[in-house]
Amino acid sequence: MSNQPNPLLPSEILTPFSEPDISKILETALLTTQEPLALAELKQLFEGEVSSKLLQASLEKLQEKWRDSGIELVNTAGGWRFRSKQEMQVFLDRLNPQKPPRYSRAVLETLAIIAYRQPVTRGDIEEIRGVAVSSNILKTLETRGWIEAVGQRNVPGRPSLYATTESFLNDLNLQSLEQLPALDELAALTDLPEPQDQEAPTDSETTKMLESGQADSLQNITSAPSVH
Repeated sequence: MSNQPNPLLPSEILTPFSEPDISKILETALLTTQEPLALAELKQLFEGEVSSKLLQASLEKLQEKWRDSGIELVNTAGGWRFRSKQEMQVFLDRLNPQKPPRYSRAVLETLAIIAYRQPVTRGDIEEIRGVAVSSNILKTLETRGWIEAVGQRNVPGRPSLYATTESFLNDLNLQSLEQLPALDELAALTDLPEPQDQEAPTDSETTKMLESGQADSLQNITSAPSVH
């Protein structure tokens, strides 16, 4: 199946902006902003005089233009943005050495459970992991912007329900939860120490799933390199 965009209709290309101008304006806006820009926001650059379809086609051409560069144009849940490619991070670190945050297995197991079972309560997480979940674990994930309370379960005590955020998807370079990797692709993350968290490892369902694969998805979100 071809990935080429559908041809534009005449009514969709009648604009005071030429295609090179549209591409240049989009490129400038995306290279100079730190946050993803949704299509609706990008349309504001042209005061509504450029159709969504033309914008989409221009973005795809721009994406292709940068494909072989050290940075890439990606479409995430929050919109379009430029990011440095993962393989470039080792060189960027030489300019500004920074130790990426490291998270314990307990933190990453909790994140995985919330991502794949959401919305879930603290009790749900504890039932799956087989151990108590400390408040520090949830606080760490909330502070990082990866989870948030989205409501309360209608049971005695009305416990909070947790779900992942748009920032979580943006950091993983995903547009939706449907694009999350399969559980059996998650990497073993037991070598990520967190001194505050001395929780003993368990043989829980989630631990086995985390230790069964070789993907880098959850490791990558701990650094999430950006062009900015």
